[in-house]
Amino acid sequence: MSQRKLATILVLADYHTFCSWQHAIYIVNPSRAPEERGDMLTTPVNKGHEAMAYLTYIVDNYNSGIPSIVSFLHAHRSGFFEAWHVDTPLHDNVIAMRNLRLDYVKQNGYVNLRCNWNPGCKKTSRVNGHINGEVWHEIFGNTSTPGFEQDGSAAVPGISSPEDGEKMLYMKMRIWTPCCAQFAVSKEQIYARPLEDYLKFRQWVVDTEKDDAASGRVMEYLWHIIFGKEAV
Repeated sequence: MSQRKLATILVLADYHTFCSWQHAIYIVNPSRAPEERGDMLTTPVNKGHEAMAYLTYIVDNYNSGIPSIVSFLHAHRSGFFEAWHVDTPLHDNVIAMRNLRLDYVKQNGYVNLRCNWNPGCKKTSRVNGHINGEVWHEIFGNTSTPGFEQDGSAAVPGISSPEDGEKMLYMKMRIWTPCCAQFAVSKEQIYARPLEDYLKFRQWVVDTEKDDAASGRVMEYLWHIIFGKEAV
């Protein structure tokens, strides 16, 4: 039996009163039969690492109401080596959440919870080996995302003809952000995209020939773009 995998989503239901965080814990490989799961939160498939749980949370709650601020976290709480990518003392996400500047999240819309630029932002002059134009087209084609310029300065309109689109398919992308797929997002930033975008992103994870780890790694380098930030 594969190791049990979980992803945690913390939600701040009322930003103005600074209430306690609520949580949604998704189990991506539940051992119980569907009829025995009760209120257990699960994902359609066990693929894409944390990306499948994150996208499923947005899809599940988009129409019923996204809370003011949502923090997307891995399930492990603390400790080296498992939580090495958490920057706080003892690598503890509880400390990270207690010190998260909520005003900053509201102002910026998206905040990567890793402050250390390494890994992820030490090679910004190079192309990202996980993402090329073909992958970009598969994920963002027919969504509300504008085209991507090769210089990596921003996600901006730039594809105006089928010929340009064909060239874009095999471009090497310069997309960089600090690792490791833990971040906070405002409600407004999530709703800047239609539900159909998130459904398409999740379906890409399901359909791609990339395996669990590889598909999750691709998404790790795209969250900041999904939530409105520049490519680098």
